[in-house]
Amino acid sequence: MAEALTIARPYAQAAFLFANTHQALGEWSEMLALLAAIAADPDMAGLVDSPRLTEAQRADLFIDIGAERLNEKGRNFIRLLAENRRLKLLPEIAALYEIQRREAEKTVRAELISAFPASDTHKAAVTEALKMRLGREIELDCSTDPALLGGAIIRAGDLVIDGSVRGKLERLGGTLNH
Repeated sequence: MAEALTIARPYAQAAFLFANTHQALGEWSEMLALLAAIAADPDMAGLVDSPRLTEAQRADLFIDIGAERLNEKGRNFIRLLAENRRLKLLPEIAALYEIQRREAEKTVRAELISAFPASDTHKAAVTEALKMRLGREIELDCSTDPALLGGAIIRAGDLVIDGSVRGKLERLGGTLNH
């Protein structure tokens, strides 16, 4: 995995620099997310590995699937990746691009996992608290996990706040065992 990230990094940086220069960060995020999803599909992975296809045919396959959602520069990027046999790295390229984009836009993607669906008021409070703590805009993704029993877990970058009942019980159990 580390090797794939190392190889993907210059492509992600090039895409970011181009998109940032042309004020198209959002457009490139969408294109790269689409291309990453295409590359991650097991059937596509088989075609990308097929010795029967040329690099141009592999690129055309991605371009045909992406169709009108890819602009000319996005199609050129696909051709470059195909030429260098890097189409499989699209998920890593997209992830690295998003890290750079969030850094440039001073945003952080945070995840709120709660035992029950969070209310809009709760989401707003969590977003505001994280914004004050991290000094960045927050993109909050919410999900539920009944196994938490109650409370919530918040993840934002390296920050993890476990306020779940399950987490508290596990910490209590660990304390009692020592």
